[in-house]
Amino acid sequence: MKNVKFMLLSTVMGASVVSSAQTKPENPFGLVYEGAITENMPGKVNIHAVIYTLNGIEIAANVYTPVGYDSTRKYPAVVVAHPNGGVKEQTAGLYAQRLAEAGYITISADAAYQGASGGKPRNVDKPSNRIEDIHGMADFISHYPGVDATRLGVLGICGGGGYTLKAAQSDKRIRAVATLSMFNSGEVRRNGFQNSQVGTIQDRLKLASDARTQEAAGGEIIYMGTGKITEEEAAKIPTDLYREGYFYYGKTHAHPNSTFKYTMSSLLDLMTFDANTNMDLINQPLLMIVGSKADSRYMTDEAFPNAINAKSKELFVIEGATHIETYWKAEYVNQAITKLVDFLGKNI
Repeated sequence: MKNVKFMLLSTVMGASVVSSAQTKPENPFGLVYEGAITENMPGKVNIHAVIYTLNGIEIAANVYTPVGYDSTRKYPAVVVAHPNGGVKEQTAGLYAQRLAEAGYITISADAAYQGASGGKPRNVDKPSNRIEDIHGMADFISHYPGVDATRLGVLGICGGGGYTLKAAQSDKRIRAVATLSMFNSGEVRRNGFQNSQVGTIQDRLKLASDARTQEAAGGEIIYMGTGKITEEEAAKIPTDLYREGYFYYGKTHAHPNSTFKYTMSSLLDLMTFDANTNMDLINQPLLMIVGSKADSRYMTDEAFPNAINAKSKELFVIEGATHIETYWKAEYVNQAITKLVDFLGKNI
């Protein structure tokens, strides 16, 4: 029963994130991370809200420009892909801002069908969409005033990390590839976190298939992550990722657009996806950053050795950090940023 309880909690925790995140952030740009920009000022990193169209869907993004930005000059750029359930105003924005402080023009966009971006039904979560989102950010930022399109890097965080590995396998505009606390969404949706749901794969595929049938008939959209749990129950979740994730997304860094709710029919695509396939197609320099205490580390450890053709590759372990702590905790963020700046400086 203990394992069943854990699987239930890990599945439904996102709904509590939604109910806890309804208060509008006080930051004028909606940013919820520590040290976030509160106003655009000369001589500082500035933030620019942009909207562009990708495959007929309006994408909401933030572009960060470095100190002394001059559109007549040329700057390297970095695409930052947000975690599953996250939005651009959370950890993706933090890393985009910090990299802009180091001299890069950066972009972080809400995934299609999620956050402030368009697309219906809401909260479709298909790997092909998330990968296309990364290509789309590359499209947009490559033509942004001042960007040197030949010097483009990408940073993917959590689920965005898994999709970044996949995007970089084919998109050679990306000259350097970095992940932080990489999460292989397909593997986890298929097998469960730490392989806790292997025995129910076929049952869950049947539910997803039935959900698609209902959608196709014009029926109600069925969602995963619609249950509720209390803070007391969340505190008892046995894995750091889901326990700390509950409090990060639902309390300390809550944003009204952030939710782990997703359409059940998305599982048809999620459960057949694996970020760890075709890793040999990555021939760019690769940096994978992970916390030593992250219970999701096994996904980075699985993928890293398979990048056999990477121009260079490095696994950087942040001692003492859990998965979620790499999103916000200053001592760990600082280590990650220092390593990223060094890596990007050498490779783009």
